[in-house]
Amino acid sequence: MDVEYSDGRVRPLASECWLRPMEGDEHILARCDGPTLDVGSGPGRLTVALTRRGIPVLGVDITPLAVSLTRRAGGLALHRSVFDPLPGTGRWSRALLADGNIGIGGDPEALLRRMRELVRPGGAVIAELSPPGSRSEVERLRLRQDERADDWFAWATVSADDIGSLARRCGFPSVEHWQEAGRWFATLS
Repeated sequence: MDVEYSDGRVRPLASECWLRPMEGDEHILARCDGPTLDVGSGPGRLTVALTRRGIPVLGVDITPLAVSLTRRAGGLALHRSVFDPLPGTGRWSRALLADGNIGIGGDPEALLRRMRELVRPGGAVIAELSPPGSRSEVERLRLRQDERADDWFAWATVSADDIGSLARRCGFPSVEHWQEAGRWFATLS
């Protein structure tokens, strides 16, 4: 499977990496100390890992196959958009936007405002970001396999350089940056 960009670039989508633990995951998981919402959970590697640790967790993904894989692996997941009504709104201790899922919907500001609604006062969002020095941007892309292609959709990337001002605009006054295994993260609270 490939990702095709509207400017003609094509890159392989290494989706198999989401099926197993990745370097840096442990540092995300260690920060989840209460009920956690895994947004864009994919096949559920983080959802299942938290479940095994006894942390209440719910995965949310718009892809039926991903939700099915999460459930088969022992995790709880809903086939739903993060912008739809979700159980526990305003009561989640943590919400995850791992694997670049801050790009969901192509509007990071709208997504982070929604995340602010989902987490409880004092709760936090853990977001994976693009490295410092990269551009924050919104692109149109689609998934392609051989000659079949899905519909175009918007996807955003947010640089670690830009997360502070974006987070403050969305109601998260505190931002902690961190890096692990070549991945960049921020905890927004």
